[in-house]
Amino acid sequence: MSKFAEVNLNKQLRNAINDLGFEKQTPIQEETFSKILAGKDLVGIAQTGTGKTIAYCLPLLQELSYSNQNNPRILILVPTRELVAQVVETLKELTEYVDCRIVGVYGGTNMNTQKVGLQEGADIVVATPGRLYDLALCRALQLKGIKKVVIDEVDLMLDLGFRYQLTNIFELLPKKKQNIMFSATMTEDVSELIDSFLSKPEKVQIALSGTPLDNISQTKYAVPNYYTKENLLVNLLADKDEIKKVLIFVSSKKIADRLYEAMSDFYLSELAVIHSNKSQNYRFRSINQYDEGKVRILIATDIIARGLDLDKISHVINFDTPTFAENYMHRIGRTGRAEQEGKSILFFTEKEEYYKNNIEELMGIEIPLREMPEKVEITQQLTTEEHRANGKNIFRNIKKVERENSGFHEKSEKNQQVNDRDQWRKARARKYKRPKSRGDKGVNLRKK
Repeated sequence: MSKFAEVNLNKQLRNAINDLGFEKQTPIQEETFSKILAGKDLVGIAQTGTGKTIAYCLPLLQELSYSNQNNPRILILVPTRELVAQVVETLKELTEYVDCRIVGVYGGTNMNTQKVGLQEGADIVVATPGRLYDLALCRALQLKGIKKVVIDEVDLMLDLGFRYQLTNIFELLPKKKQNIMFSATMTEDVSELIDSFLSKPEKVQIALSGTPLDNISQTKYAVPNYYTKENLLVNLLADKDEIKKVLIFVSSKKIADRLYEAMSDFYLSELAVIHSNKSQNYRFRSINQYDEGKVRILIATDIIARGLDLDKISHVINFDTPTFAENYMHRIGRTGRAEQEGKSILFFTEKEEYYKNNIEELMGIEIPLREMPEKVEITQQLTTEEHRANGKNIFRNIKKVERENSGFHEKSEKNQQVNDRDQWRKARARKYKRPKSRGDKGVNLRKK
């Protein structure tokens, strides 16, 4: 792993890197720097948390010269507004000693304000696809000057349904440009997008999707139901010396709110939650409070937390086992960053054991199982969802047993017969040898 001091950076970028305290390049940064500078199309496949943002920002800024033109020359597309804010912040830190105009645009906020910001001129635009397309259609943003396009978190972007917007955006962009794509996974959809819009791209793959990061310690707990999970979580979070900064993943917005309400009884001043139903300001405030250490615990859904660059997370707790094994890798990639030690804890019920097995199969390891702490109450109380999931089979089995033990006599031979809708027709055919109808009667009478 080479040091940043050995990289051919201009003086301004080197000063910014030193201010940020970066010393060594990550593998994805080391492998892609010279390739991006060469101007070829590039596809980078690397786990979340491996430094992809710096990997494309540094070489782009190294080549970016001063210009007073209004239209942007670099376009960076990301799937969520949180990622827009994160990339803009990273670019501003790297351009501390450079005169560079950076504008971030995303949905869920006033577009007129963003139009005014773009009218003042921009060198780099960081955007979500939907809002960028809207701004381009109303001519508030001219894309004819774009020389380089970066699409970060491509797989997540396609999962969120942005393929239509991406296709339309590429039609508006100049044909002659450098295309750079980064993804945590290589899927058929990602491959199809690459074949459609990239020209003989260089491919850099740093880590396979199932390769666990070496500096993350993983453990798991077998838990019978949701409310026992809550009790276990309360118990684990009580150790503040061990769990200093924790990111808790849940499977849905509803569970996020329910868990936040339950944990508020114990850790209200240390707790925050983010998901897509929360307002933009609420989400930004929660992320900032967590990042600055004002709160210790952040509850989040996959889509919102995916790709967020949050520092010094000591633990990731998978409150719900993800249904897709690769999502587990994205989750635990939030901890153990920048060569720091990280820990991951997985809760799984009997229903979730299938998904847990898929995760272990993907990684090629068995996650060590821990015994439930004695202080944790194992409750029989179930959520409404658990009642629905279990109730059908339970009630069906109960009714079957009740029927078998009810003492009623077996059905008679007559009642066991299979119902045949055409039985009366067959009986009439046997009796009259041929169909009998009013028309037949008339014919026979005339013949007589």
